[in-house]
Amino acid sequence: MILTRCGTRLLRGNVNQALLLSTAISMRHRERLERFFEFKEVDRVPDYEFGYWTETIDRWHSEGLPLQLHNQQDIEDYFGLEGWDTLRFLPVTTGLWPSPPSRATDDYGDKEVIRDGLGGVYLRTKWASNIPQQIRYPIEKKDDWEKIRPFFNPETPGRMSVDWDEIVKSYEGRTYPLGISVGSLYGWLRNLIGVHNISIAFYRDPDWIGEMMDTLVDLWIKLIRKSLRDVKVDFTSWWEDMCYSSGPLISVKLFEEFMVPRYRKVTDILLEYGVSVNILDCDGKIDALVPGWLRGGINCMFPIEARHTSPLKLKETYGNKLLLMGGVNKLALIAGQKAIEKEIDSLVPLIKSGGYLPMVDHRVPPEVSLSNYVYYLRLKRKAIGRVDAPSLPMP
Repeated sequence: MILTRCGTRLLRGNVNQALLLSTAISMRHRERLERFFEFKEVDRVPDYEFGYWTETIDRWHSEGLPLQLHNQQDIEDYFGLEGWDTLRFLPVTTGLWPSPPSRATDDYGDKEVIRDGLGGVYLRTKWASNIPQQIRYPIEKKDDWEKIRPFFNPETPGRMSVDWDEIVKSYEGRTYPLGISVGSLYGWLRNLIGVHNISIAFYRDPDWIGEMMDTLVDLWIKLIRKSLRDVKVDFTSWWEDMCYSSGPLISVKLFEEFMVPRYRKVTDILLEYGVSVNILDCDGKIDALVPGWLRGGINCMFPIEARHTSPLKLKETYGNKLLLMGGVNKLALIAGQKAIEKEIDSLVPLIKSGGYLPMVDHRVPPEVSLSNYVYYLRLKRKAIGRVDAPSLPMP
């Protein structure tokens, strides 16, 4: 719910009443996000976006975006966004460590062959944001896993900064949200093994799959205990990307058997440290997995690709059990102003119901013009009640 009053009296006068109201009831960034997570009243919904493809920024340079703006933070600052893509996280490495060195071995002009340092080989396009073509996955047999397993050792020096005590002190009295990034049970292993091979392994060697997942869980729990005894964080982020346009890449039965109990084991530890918000990044059609994620303690879905999963239906089904981020159909931004208006209008009831933060449902693609994106931000900010944003550029 968005507040519309300050105390019991509406402010009066010749100045902009909406601006005064916003200033009088404004909240600090951290407090606003915490209250949003708890379905409590806020002065307005947080103003985040997920980011932009490099090709999108290149296009916008030709449409009026200042040429000196190149990275995600540059663009977010330019538009006056609050910085979802640059939210702060504890400097704790919860994945492969140390990061093995990769090297290019063959050059084909616009493409090159990369050896990733783990035994994997892939073909990468040099100047485009696309998925590399895998030639060999790092794990093709159990012996490969045994070589890689030490990279998930929680005791390896360097997972936490040597100046950890100073870092802890720097968080005292902070007004910005802080999270801890955990990782992925399926997605990381899928990247190491490949969709085809991991799908077969679930059936032919389930104990091996369980062993690898337990290695990850053990890593996360030990690092969570080490770091959260010193710092209170506001949320945890996870990544899976285990769905495509028609549904999950593994069966719901396997998901429930292998993953849900392991999620629960980690989220129960997080609860011991007061962390109850677990944000999961998964593209595609996620509907069939949401019940299991909730049972596993994962309670915030992101970025909710609107072509495949409706945020309105998720809200209708799960109510305040589920937090939602994303869900603004990128295709509407491509189509133009009328489509953008229709898209935002359809989401206004969801915004007003609480627990929903509208964002473009992935990084903004290069088919979106700068003028359409600015028009979208203006309409979205009106819908979320943000009147304190800097003036948006007129391309």
